[in-house]
Amino acid sequence: MPLPQEFHDIAARVNNWGRWGADDEIGTLNLITDEVVRAAAATVRSGRRIPLALPLRQDGVQTGMIPGRVNPLHTMTAINQEIFGPGTVATSDDAVTMGLQAATHWDGLTHVSHSGRLYNNRPADAVTAHGGATVLGIEKATPITSRGVLLDVARAHGTDLLPGGHAVTPEDLDAAEELAGTTVRAGDIVLVRTGQLRHYLAGDRQAYAFPSPGLSLRTPEWFHARDVAAVANDTLTFEIFPPEIEDLWMPVHALHLVEMGMLQGQNWNLEELAASCAEEGRYSFFLSAMAEPFVGGSGTPVAPVAVL
Repeated sequence: MPLPQEFHDIAARVNNWGRWGADDEIGTLNLITDEVVRAAAATVRSGRRIPLALPLRQDGVQTGMIPGRVNPLHTMTAINQEIFGPGTVATSDDAVTMGLQAATHWDGLTHVSHSGRLYNNRPADAVTAHGGATVLGIEKATPITSRGVLLDVARAHGTDLLPGGHAVTPEDLDAAEELAGTTVRAGDIVLVRTGQLRHYLAGDRQAYAFPSPGLSLRTPEWFHARDVAAVANDTLTFEIFPPEIEDLWMPVHALHLVEMGMLQGQNWNLEELAASCAEEGRYSFFLSAMAEPFVGGSGTPVAPVAVL
């Protein structure tokens, strides 16, 4: 169905087109300033490092529900090959074929379009079959290091796992922020935990994929008001799936990526981080989540690390 007026009204309120100039290609990553990174570095106390990426494996999170998004296919191209002659040093090499958004990843600003436009009023046909994203490619992303804030919505609800039909609301984010004992501020990267990844970690890929809790249509205004630099969570679809409004598919994607110019991440493993934050009684940390610079990419795998 056509995008409803409610969507367009929200889009007008969160729109960042032109905010950083007509030529801008990084959107809310502009909010990660040198000052923001210095403040983020000051959050490191213990030096405890927590990986947030899923292993890249052939039986990964993809089930075929999303066409073309294949799990990594790993192939050895050389095994102990003495390429410089008998008795010389032998080498092993390998190659991989995978969807750039197959596992833990960032969605780039060309991942979705609506009404024929991309972020900053760029035409959707700037994404081509041979060149990929000829503008707004994921390679344009500046170094993604900032203060991370875990909003553990599941824990704020007193559970390990939100039900599949739960749409995370601004009120949920407020409650998780109160639990965290910190205020989300400009340039932060927010990680929203639903507990949904527990299904995958328990071996149930189908339950992980569908139905899924996720961000509601009302949350982009919450992130926009706080000048959040990027958002990631622990689900396959990021937003609630099936959608909260019948036949309105991926509206949060469109508001974040197209209107705000804000990267969003999926399939982040927040379980160890959530346990560590609860143990230490603090939910902010230094976060490194660098985008692999695939030229023309509409997304990228990422291996984020939280440092407490």
